[in-house]
Amino acid sequence: MRKLRVGLLFGGCSGEHEVSINSARAIAQALSAEQNAEKYEILPFYIQKDGRWLAGEIPQNVLGSGIPLLETQHSTPENQQILSHPQSQTLSRWQSPSQVAEVDVWFPILHGPNGEDGTIQGMLTLMQVPFVGSGVLGSALGMDKIAMKMAFAQAGLPQVKYVAVNRSQIWSNPCVFPKLCDEIEATLGYPCFIKPANLGSSVGIAKARSRHELETGLDNAASYDRRIIVEAGVVARELECAVLGNDQPIASVVGEITYNSDFYDYETKYTEGRADLLIPAAIPENVSSKIQDMALQAFAAVDAAGLARVDFFYIEATQEVLINEVNTLPGFTATSMYPLLWNHSGIPFPELVDQLIQLALQRHSENVANRAGF
Repeated sequence: MRKLRVGLLFGGCSGEHEVSINSARAIAQALSAEQNAEKYEILPFYIQKDGRWLAGEIPQNVLGSGIPLLETQHSTPENQQILSHPQSQTLSRWQSPSQVAEVDVWFPILHGPNGEDGTIQGMLTLMQVPFVGSGVLGSALGMDKIAMKMAFAQAGLPQVKYVAVNRSQIWSNPCVFPKLCDEIEATLGYPCFIKPANLGSSVGIAKARSRHELETGLDNAASYDRRIIVEAGVVARELECAVLGNDQPIASVVGEITYNSDFYDYETKYTEGRADLLIPAAIPENVSSKIQDMALQAFAAVDAAGLARVDFFYIEATQEVLINEVNTLPGFTATSMYPLLWNHSGIPFPELVDQLIQLALQRHSENVANRAGF
C-alpha cells in the first residue's frame, strides 16, 4: 500500500520562524519513527522569511541543520546547483512548488502571523485538502486575543479584566492618549500587561507598573499590531492543559510553568534554564478537573480542531481559576509543553503526530460529505 504523503509546511513570515523550524524538525523525527515510517512519507516545504516557498532538497537541509535560510541564499551559486535538481524548486511569492500536488495531507507548523491566524488555513481550505489543526475561524479567533476573549466571555468562562485598544488611540493627538491611559489606570490599575493582539510567543509584551511604563508599553505594542490588549495583573500560578480531537476532544493532565524572571516573556520562554515545566502540576484534583473542563469549553468556544493548548491563571488563595488564552498551534518540539502533556497522559510523541494526521483526514472527509449533501 502506498504511503500517505505528508506536506510538512514550516518557516514562515513571522518572528517565530526559528521556532517553526524546531517544531518541524521534531515532527519530522516523529514521522520517521518505526511505527510511522511504514505509513507516511514526508514532503517538506519551507517558506522563507520573505514569503518564498521552497521544496525538495533545500527544506531537507534546513530540517537537518535547524538553521534558517537567509533571504538571499536561494540565489547563491551553490544553491542554484541544488535548485537545478529535479526534486528541488523555489518560486516567487504567491507561487507554489509543483510538489504541492503530490501531498495527501498537510501538517502546517507555522507559528505566529501568516501561519496560525487563519491565512494559511484559508489557502488549504480553498485547495480542498486535509490539514492538521483548526480551520479559518478557529485559527483566527485563537490568534486574536481580543476576539478570543470575547468568545470566552460569551461562553461564560471567567477571565482577568482587560481593555481593548486600537493603534489609532495610541498614536493620536495629545488629548486622546492621556485619556486612554486614565481609563486603563481606572479600570485595571497596576501592574498590568500590554500585549499585541495578534502575536504569539510573548512577542511585544510589556509589564507596566507606572504611567511611564504604561505609555512606553503601549507605544511599543502599537509598533507590532494595530490591535492591543491590556490585562490586569494577578498573583497566580500559570497552568496549562492540552486538548486533542475534533468534535469530541479530550483534555490532558495539567502542567505548570515556573520561571525566574518578572514575567513569562520571549527571552524567558526560549532561553534554556529560565523556565521549568512541571507535569503534572501539584494542584488539588478538583482544580485539575475544573481546568480540564474549562479547556474543553474554550476549545469549543473558538471552534478549534485537532489540537490546542489552553493557558490558565490559578489563584491559590481562593482556588479561583481564570482562563488566559488558547493557542491553536502551540510549540511542537520534543520539549514543548503540548507534546509533554500528552506524553504524561499516555500518548507518546510519534503516536500524537499520527493521531493529529488521522484527525485531519477525518475532519476533511466529514467536510467533503457535508458539501456533497450526505
